[in-house]
Amino acid sequence: MPAVSDIYYFAHEAEDHTSKRPPVLLLHGAGGNYLSWPPQIRRLAGQRVFAIDLPGHGKSEGMGRHSIDEYADDVFRFMKLMKLRAAMVVGISMGSAIALQCALKTPKKVLGLVLMGGGAKLRVAPGILDSLRNQTLYESTVNQINENCFGPEASPRLKELSRQTMLQLRPSVLLGDYLACDQFDLTEQVGEIKTPTLVVCGREDKMAPLKYSEALRDSIAGAALQVVEDAGHMVMAEQPILVAEMLSHFIDSLPAKTKSRVPRKAVRPAR
Repeated sequence: MPAVSDIYYFAHEAEDHTSKRPPVLLLHGAGGNYLSWPPQIRRLAGQRVFAIDLPGHGKSEGMGRHSIDEYADDVFRFMKLMKLRAAMVVGISMGSAIALQCALKTPKKVLGLVLMGGGAKLRVAPGILDSLRNQTLYESTVNQINENCFGPEASPRLKELSRQTMLQLRPSVLLGDYLACDQFDLTEQVGEIKTPTLVVCGREDKMAPLKYSEALRDSIAGAALQVVEDAGHMVMAEQPILVAEMLSHFIDSLPAKTKSRVPRKAVRPAR
């Protein structure tokens, strides 16, 4: 994987180098990394895609953050280093919170929003935070969180890969992610967002239930909601082909002037 500064990323270049479709930036959730996004989305057909490891996650260096606003600053720093004037920002869970923060903070840099398993606020049960601080309870708490991230139809292999990813992370980083989520609350500001928005939620989502996504749809002018059957919180991993199709259709629906605002830049090939 290539890197800029301390941020590692996966890059996929569109087959059609004359395409004016906006670049897509994928933001993983708490305890995740770029592999949280399945190949069908990382290599979205006809699309330029960047999937980053947030600081302290995956192969990225540095420490994890303790606020969504700090992660949003990291996203803008990455865009500046990559000379991405603007992008469509796609997030899952904590990544959705970061995407919302980006759209409110610097809307001209966000051409479109796709919010998966998200909400305008993401409170975390105090017991979970306390258990993540307890070395004795840490692994069993990760197991509990991971189990709740998936619907009943998810494959055991998919769940195990997710569990291993979280356990490989430094405990302080995972705790920091959940503290950032717990402090996140944009319920009073989310109605200010004017960016074209698609909200996606798994019907079986236990971490951020459907009512969270419905509230986003109702709060953001013009937002559309897609509910995915047979999927839980990690909707894009459980139903990758369907979610990839949703992303492609959403990009196609963006106004032509939005698609053409971003000049193409040479990037290193995906690996």
